[in-house]
Amino acid sequence: MVRLIMGSNGAGKTKQLIELINNAVSAENGSVVCIEPNADMTFSVSYNVRLVNAGEYNINSYECLRGLVCGLYAGNYDISHIFVDNLCKITGNDDLHAVETFLRWLDRFSHTNSVKFTVTISADEETATDGLKQYT
Repeated sequence: MVRLIMGSNGAGKTKQLIELINNAVSAENGSVVCIEPNADMTFSVSYNVRLVNAGEYNINSYECLRGLVCGLYAGNYDISHIFVDNLCKITGNDDLHAVETFLRWLDRFSHTNSVKFTVTISADEETATDGLKQYT
């Protein structure tokens, strides 16, 4: 399962994501991971969440982020949910077709490995492609 949260800057996406992360920690049996562009959520989420500061790993493309996701899962098969805050900022690419391609890959990964994904991007919902709308 892949869920996409879209909205313009300041629309409250990160606040909503923090609430979803904390709920997942208490409701799910597996490990919860959050990939963020920098260390902004350190004091906002439960200490049980594995926070990954993507800025420390020089992630600069969707390909790099796919490698990070695969590496995280290879190191911990108990991961049940991965949250990605501000996907386009992490990858440095805000092309919505590239986002759509990445989300399709996440969806396949999700079905194969039983990992849920929740992703935020800073873009108005009106600009969403048909492919993105299926995840909102």
